[in-house]
Amino acid sequence: MQDSAKILLVDDDQGFLTLLSMRLTAEGFQVVAVNSGQECLQKIEAFKPDVMISDLRMDTMDGLELYGRVNRMMPFLPVILITAHGSISDAVAATQQGVFSFLPKPIDRQQLLDIIHQALEQKGRLLEPFDENDDFAMVTRNPKMIDLLEQLRVVAPSDASVLVTGESGTGKELFARAIHKASARRDGPFVPINCGAIPAELLESELFGHVRGSFTGANKDHLGLFQTAEGGTLFLDEIGDMPLPLQVKLLRVLEEKRVRPVGSNVSLPIDVRIISATHHDMPEAIAQKLFREDLYYRLNVIHFHLPSLRERREDISLLAELFLMRIASRQKPTVRAFAGGALEELTAADWPGNIRQLYNAVEKMIILSPSPIISAAHAKWSIGQVESEIPSLAEAKSQFEKDYLVEALKMTHGNVSKAARTAKRNRTDFYKLMARHQLNAGMFKSQKQSSDERLE
Repeated sequence: MQDSAKILLVDDDQGFLTLLSMRLTAEGFQVVAVNSGQECLQKIEAFKPDVMISDLRMDTMDGLELYGRVNRMMPFLPVILITAHGSISDAVAATQQGVFSFLPKPIDRQQLLDIIHQALEQKGRLLEPFDENDDFAMVTRNPKMIDLLEQLRVVAPSDASVLVTGESGTGKELFARAIHKASARRDGPFVPINCGAIPAELLESELFGHVRGSFTGANKDHLGLFQTAEGGTLFLDEIGDMPLPLQVKLLRVLEEKRVRPVGSNVSLPIDVRIISATHHDMPEAIAQKLFREDLYYRLNVIHFHLPSLRERREDISLLAELFLMRIASRQKPTVRAFAGGALEELTAADWPGNIRQLYNAVEKMIILSPSPIISAAHAKWSIGQVESEIPSLAEAKSQFEKDYLVEALKMTHGNVSKAARTAKRNRTDFYKLMARHQLNAGMFKSQKQSSDERLE
């Protein structure tokens, strides 16, 4: 990641500044060099450095004063101070205020590079094998998360089942994808399914497949997700919402490593790694007889619990800036940065919806921002707007059901009988669901189709 890391240099000694800039550029860094603290403050928000290196002794504004002002704007930016007048007292004062490191002149090249790499690792720039092109990239500088990622590297090469727990929006699917990418199955498929978002009567067919004629509407054989994920990883999201009868069948599949499609008498061998996730308290669900204990132990060979965003506040500005870069490049390239106060607002917010909510907030800020720099007031307003928009679980399920009905009616051009067969529901039930969501089949019919149906 070194070649993409950005370093801001600040020194009023033009000769030293030029020399250090040339040296770091030759190492593959993107470097911006400025002659004063004031010029640094003017350029830092637009440049968004990964590391800042500043001289301690400068005219008009020294390195410690500059650090204090930069730290209020970008509280988690690693800052390295250098000086020809180094002393123990200077180093102690600097580190007590939060400066990442302190180096005396003349600078030892290897020592400087080592410290820069340490700063980048803390900032989350060097964490492999995670794809920074993902909108929810797995980047962090939180000690708990870094420890989890180190454990992930150890666990990933095995085929052990993994259970990932944590609040909604903490990045459980992204974590599961990271396990897959770091495993020997990385070239195989990663197949996700949300067990809580699919009606129970459809979930069995989706997981295990079905054969033609196994039920009304089964007009052809259907390959289940276990078979689709052959040689790769099947991610069972919200496993805690799986109906009990289906839990029994899943347990049998995991024990036998064979899957039997609905309506078939033949069991087929499978080679799939299982990663599951849930926001539920699983021991409590077991105590209430909502989840099978034997299945839980099958799934929970390795357990990772992801901390909430509130527990990793040092990652908030890092994630926000990453999201801004990704979203703005697609939707509004004129928006370039956050004002320092905006990052403070983001860092102080509660984020009950975690990383997903942060992403939504940043997207709203970018779309509605009237200027290239997102202000603190705009950030505060956007946070409040997004917080009020997070739906309840019942609302989310209702919205999924409505979206499903709309898609089924679109596919069948408003033919309710065909749509009901697609959804594996009888026509009466399908009409009831349409009425619940105030949907009219005529909304999806063309004039020709309406005429054809009148002739049937």
